[in-house]
Amino acid sequence: MKKFIALVALVLVSASTMLVAQESSREIRKAERDAERAKMKAEENAANTLAYQQAVQALKDKQFVLEADQVIFRNGQSAFVSTTTNFVMMNEQRATVQIAFNTAYPGPNGIGGVTVDGTASDMQMTTDKKGNVNCNFSVQGIGISAQVFISLTNGGNNATVTVNPNFNSNTLTLNGNLVPLNQSDVFKGRSW
Repeated sequence: MKKFIALVALVLVSASTMLVAQESSREIRKAERDAERAKMKAEENAANTLAYQQAVQALKDKQFVLEADQVIFRNGQSAFVSTTTNFVMMNEQRATVQIAFNTAYPGPNGIGGVTVDGTASDMQMTTDKKGNVNCNFSVQGIGISAQVFISLTNGGNNATVTVNPNFNSNTLTLNGNLVPLNQSDVFKGRSW
């Protein structure tokens, strides 16, 4: 009987030791996962901060492209589009607005939409308390006469552009990433 009690005691002590060892290894794995997540979050924040700073500098230099991945029409309907063919671009005093959809109809620009060029003027930038940047300018050309409003959110290069034509109410909103002109890979169709 003493042997049996000693054997049961030994089994219980072994089991409790294994449970403690399993719990400590779980805690170690959890701490490793938490450290990895914190490292990834810090890297993501650093990348977003850099992208934001580059976008603000590109706005100041008047050398930027908003590569749109979503177009919102005035009636509220939206469409997801290609960033290489849907953009608002400024190169010093020249501005281009291009919208192109993947359709069988080539459109005036040859790639399924419209491309308009014009001269940009009256650019104004403001930054609010939270670091969000608002920029607006006028574009005047043969195919376009509009006010362009850009809202760049602090903490990244996500931006919204609203193109408000002067002669009609066909307001168009584009959502996407604002990048410096030299980092953009857009494809420009025929303009008018």
